[in-house]
Amino acid sequence: MTIDKQEQGSTLNVAVSGRLDTTTAPQLETELKRSIGGVTELHFDFAGLEYLSSAGLRVLLAAQKVMNKQGTMTIRNVNDTIMEVFEITGFSEILTIE
Repeated sequence: MTIDKQEQGSTLNVAVSGRLDTTTAPQLETELKRSIGGVTELHFDFAGLEYLSSAGLRVLLAAQKVMNKQGTMTIRNVNDTIMEVFEITGFSEILTIE
């Protein structure tokens, strides 16, 4: 998995590619904890994301909980496979997916 972060003022854009699973989720969690303070807009770009496991969903849910208190979070460029995971798990009702 690769993570590409771009900060623009209080906006954080995070592009995630590869696999977000049990092995890689802690890496994303660490990056978010380090970067999310003071952020009012968090945008994920999943154009390159190939696989999402329950560990990855947990990290996204934790990020959503933080952003509910301090701003907004959106997920963009979700492929059909990842969208199916969101729909089956009910995350499509919790997350803002564009």
